Amino acid sequence: MTGPRGFGATPGRVRVLTLVVLLAALSAAVVGLFQPAAVPADDQLSPLARLGIATGVLAVAQLARLRFRVAAGTVSVSWGEAALIIGLYLAPAAWLPAATFAGALAAWVLLSVFSDRRTSLEIVHIAGSLTAAVAVAVSVTTMVGDPFEARLTPILAGALALGSLTYLLVTGWLAALTLSLRQGRPLGPLFLRALRGKLLMFVGNVFVGLVVVTMIDRDLRWLLLLPPVLWLLQQTYGHRLRADEERRLWERFAGATKELNRLDERAVAAAGVSGALALFGAERVEVDVQRPDGIRRRYHRDSVGPLAETDLSEPPARAESDGGEQAGVRSLAVAGVLVGELRVRFPRSVEPGTRDQMALSAFADALASALHDAATHRQLQILTDRSTYEAVHDPLTKLVNRTALLFKGDAALRRVERETPVALLLLDIDHFKEVNDTLGHAAGDELLQATAARLGALTEDGELLARLDGDEFALLVTELGDGGDRSSPMPVALRRAREIIERLATPTEVAGVLMSVEASIGVVVAPAGSADMAELVRRAENAMYQAKEGGGNLAWYDSAKDEASTDRLALIAELHEALDTDDQLVLALQPAVDLSTGAPTGVEALIRWRHPRRGTLTPGDFVRAVEGSDLLARFTRYVVDQALFVASEWANQGLDVPISVNLSARSLLDPHLPADIAELLRRHRVPARRLVLEITETVVLSELEVIDEVLAALRDLGVQLSVDDFGTGFSSFTFLTRVTVDEVKIDRSFVRTMADSHAAAAIVHTTVALGHQLGLRVVAEGVETADQRAALAALGCSAAQGYHFFKPMPADKIAAVLRSLLDSAQAQIYPSAPTAPPNPAHLRPLPPPARIDQGLPRRSRANGRALISYPRPYALDRRKSP
Repeated sequence: MTGPRGFGATPGRVRVLTLVVLLAALSAAVVGLFQPAAVPADDQLSPLARLGIATGVLAVAQLARLRFRVAAGTVSVSWGEAALIIGLYLAPAAWLPAATFAGALAAWVLLSVFSDRRTSLEIVHIAGSLTAAVAVAVSVTTMVGDPFEARLTPILAGALALGSLTYLLVTGWLAALTLSLRQGRPLGPLFLRALRGKLLMFVGNVFVGLVVVTMIDRDLRWLLLLPPVLWLLQQTYGHRLRADEERRLWERFAGATKELNRLDERAVAAAGVSGALALFGAERVEVDVQRPDGIRRRYHRDSVGPLAETDLSEPPARAESDGGEQAGVRSLAVAGVLVGELRVRFPRSVEPGTRDQMALSAFADALASALHDAATHRQLQILTDRSTYEAVHDPLTKLVNRTALLFKGDAALRRVERETPVALLLLDIDHFKEVNDTLGHAAGDELLQATAARLGALTEDGELLARLDGDEFALLVTELGDGGDRSSPMPVALRRAREIIERLATPTEVAGVLMSVEASIGVVVAPAGSADMAELVRRAENAMYQAKEGGGNLAWYDSAKDEASTDRLALIAELHEALDTDDQLVLALQPAVDLSTGAPTGVEALIRWRHPRRGTLTPGDFVRAVEGSDLLARFTRYVVDQALFVASEWANQGLDVPISVNLSARSLLDPHLPADIAELLRRHRVPARRLVLEITETVVLSELEVIDEVLAALRDLGVQLSVDDFGTGFSSFTFLTRVTVDEVKIDRSFVRTMADSHAAAAIVHTTVALGHQLGLRVVAEGVETADQRAALAALGCSAAQGYHFFKPMPADKIAAVLRSLLDSAQAQIYPSAPTAPPNPAHLRPLPPPARIDQGLPRRSRANGRALISYPRPYALDRRKSP
């Protein structure tokens, strides 16, 4: 076994080892030549001839060598053990070190000239290592018996086998030691790997050596039969080594590609570098990553160093051809899109063959796919983070918006000890419209930013500052104690309000004009737990309007002046009467149509109250009062009953169209709701699949088990669930992991602004794509123009509803509209304008409900009370019925 190839830039430690081995080899050779040899006087061969024959045998053994890879180098295995046995028989043992040095030196000079291109230092190192190993093996053999011109006996055969084993161990140890010093790898694994590669050939070498000695002793003509046998053994050894190397290569390949399954660019690149180093035994690996934003980064590592990374300002140098070191260069591309480049610097000792090139190409493809996936995940994460941020922050001032104020405010109120006084200060800039009209909207935006900055400077730790709408700001203060005194929280809150008014009044320059900001502030103070965030905002707004109407700039909430409180009581009493009559609470029905065919995909039932004194009221006028009363269950049952009655009438006319009803989140706290729904379905003989209950995303904020139980019972009935106003909540995607739904309805605010807002368009597109992936119906709400319809169709949205198609209409007219849609569908005519007679397509069946993994909530308690909160008042869109 000869030393490894791959000295490259030879480390000093390897040079020292070479010097030590060379000195030992030369010493053994010189000492052996001068030792007296017991050569018979009547020997037909001269001593010089015997030395020459032994030298030739040892040289031929090196020329017929096989190579296999160990780490980043190659180890050559030869017929050295057989040559050793034959040499011990043909020449005195003391001469063999010199014969080995001369034969090995000559053989490796020839190999370097015609194939290997070894350096002089490498050739000397190999010759010295073989000579030293032979010297040790000769010493071990002669301790048992001298085989020179001796008849082969079992004892002598054992001595020769023991000497061969010594030769194997010494050459294997020296080769592993050289690799260890060269590459900084542990010695033990390299030594065992070298022995495993030579073990089969060692057994064959010992057998061939003993057979040759026997043939020489009996009759030299037997040697004529030896070449075919040696050729067959050589082929067998080579096949075995190649098969083992092939198996190890693909085992390493499988392990290296498995490590690429990461979602982080750096982790993928690091796994790619490490995998290529281990897979190809490379000296250096570089991975250049081309990001979608144009930024390029290089990850690189040597065989013994740590991973390093560098930003690249210029494109990497590309090879003119595939020769030389550039044979290890591969472009990393997916579907023609360049994602980077892989460069593998093979050791100089390794000539990459066809198998290595194929493995490198396959590994590069796997690395390219992993980097592409990581880049896609990174872009998706950026988009998700941006959408999440924009959903809860004001884009102009970067403060949290109304939605986030309601959500985070409720969370902050839950963290405060019950009955602790808290305050909400709601500020409105006076004469803001005049700034816009006089100096322009850019100046108005600048004024809002300056106001937000000043308010931010006045905000203390633990307080929550938000921009609500237009020129309104809100500040939630949860620490009102003055030196631990909570007996007079209102004066503390008013002092904070006056401080804000005074600070804002300090002149500031806006659009080149020096101006003083005047503001009106409404202050509400209430014990924690007595009202949710939405109610505090309502009260603060009431106080702020009182300040404006009173001519001052500061007012606090006075329930006696809150007309809504007394009016709500009257409204509830009037609703009792309305539920007992048949002509006050009526349905207004609005179809949703397929954007590609015009087919009706469903009808939404909206409640209207024909109040005898107040006129027609929309849900926004009375639903909040209903949800805060004990009429909610009765009211919900009434609306569902009316909707199912209409659906049963459609069925009698052959119209199989689902009808949807808005459901209050508070209704899900009623464990009797599923039974009520089931009874109404049986009474009207309407299949459960034709009833769609629309719920809001705020359901996910509650951790009460009853909500999950009610939803599960509704699903068991076969009723379909729809997410109303999707995307406006604080945790839209979390909602879909908890609640199993069949339909997602994109909120009208995104539809209205998607033409001007990239963020809104991205949210619409993401929602549509998510719906398709989960097998959900996606319906866009509030479509009012043909441009919006076209944009939604281009984004892949399948259905929509809004004034562009139909306004809400009475129940006695909807059947004719649906029939007209069905008739038009058969004629394959698409409606050309919302005012023309609709031209629908064939009504397609609703897809089966998607099964989304439903997370189970945990019960949350504070002071022994279960907590549930809603970002909007009672979590219901007040434009619609429950």
